[in-house]
Amino acid sequence: MPRGAREKSEIGIYHIMIRGANRQEIFHDDEDNLRILETLNKIKATSEIKVYGWCLMGNHVHLLLGEGKEDLSVTMKRIGVSYVWYYNRKYKTTGHLFQDGLKVKR
Repeated sequence: MPRGAREKSEIGIYHIMIRGANRQEIFHDDEDNLRILETLNKIKATSEIKVYGWCLMGNHVHLLLGEGKEDLSVTMKRIGVSYVWYYNRKYKTTGHLFQDGLKVKR
């Protein structure tokens, strides 16, 4: 059964959690941590999202984001695709890195 559409936040701020598939590590070293933050900063400039906070853990990341000029799901897809491309190239892997879907809390 497909899940329903996410509710839109009244204040436009979302807590987003991105977890590694099967809870695998997605950040192995400082270079990986810096890369996801650089990616976030780069996409922030084009999508105009507001970044209120982040917490990088070994196998997941928490983001506190405000809506920008595009749908947040589009922004998150661009962040995810960019990071996965980097990760797969660096670690010589293929396929999915992140668990299905984003966990968005309002």
